[in-house]
Amino acid sequence: MRHLLKPLFILLFLSSPLLAQEAPDFLVSSEWLEDHIDDENLTVLEVRYYPHRYLTIGHIPGAVQVARFMDLGDNTGQGTLMKFPSREAFQATLRGWGVNDDSTLVLYDDSASALASRLYFLLKLYGFNMDHVKILNGGTVAWQSFNDMEQEEVFPEAGSVTLAEANQDMFVEWTSVYDNVVARRDPQFVLIDARPTKGYTGEVLTHAVRAGHIPRALSIVSLDGITKDGEQQWLPLSEIADMYADIPKDKTIYVYCHDGFRMSLAYLQLTALGYSDVRLYNGGWGHWGNKFSLPVVLGDEPFDDNFKL
Repeated sequence: MRHLLKPLFILLFLSSPLLAQEAPDFLVSSEWLEDHIDDENLTVLEVRYYPHRYLTIGHIPGAVQVARFMDLGDNTGQGTLMKFPSREAFQATLRGWGVNDDSTLVLYDDSASALASRLYFLLKLYGFNMDHVKILNGGTVAWQSFNDMEQEEVFPEAGSVTLAEANQDMFVEWTSVYDNVVARRDPQFVLIDARPTKGYTGEVLTHAVRAGHIPRALSIVSLDGITKDGEQQWLPLSEIADMYADIPKDKTIYVYCHDGFRMSLAYLQLTALGYSDVRLYNGGWGHWGNKFSLPVVLGDEPFDDNFKL
């Protein structure tokens, strides 16, 4: 009976109004940005994988540079670089970019929107008005297809944005992951590893001294939701839904990756699909993989022999 119900569930899921639109409202095209780039209160923010390319290759005219590690991670030296910055630190960073409470923000990157997703998540985490935040679909690739870049650095006037305290329902620390997922195996909680497959299996070691994944984690590569033709466009939501078809919508979803970017993309994908309780592991594998007392599983299955029983 279960094998008959699952296709029916997926059919109903894909026919929902959320998926009928095929793209989340926060995505905008390069044509949209061309039409709005001179709008009052519009701020364009670029976060590149290689930050020096802001000046050498260039950026969208008027775009302010975002340093992906320094600006989007904790700089206090406590553990991994990519724990979430404090409200005070992130607020000061936003003000330095010229952001005000009524600003409209367009975020873009050169990394399939994974880096822009981290910035989007932090803005939401600290209570910015997300109706005023957009992500340029296709990032630098989409813009450069028909538009010029500029090399001059942009120095905006200081802004006055005021952020709220962090939304505690949007993230978890390692203690909750260990307790709910590993130790008690509470079925209400699902853990997703958003990294590339070889990071999950342990074939590739990056961002930590140990390889592998957290016991019970499921491998769903968030970047699989982006086109592979070099255009770096989001796939239609119906196709992204296929990636997460085995994840029930009534569960609490924990997500992690190496350093906070791919899991942020997964967060945007899941919430765009209507998942209502999605939380990111603050620190991710860069934290867990460096803590020798925490258990690790190698291979392509959620459990090894030690954790199957």
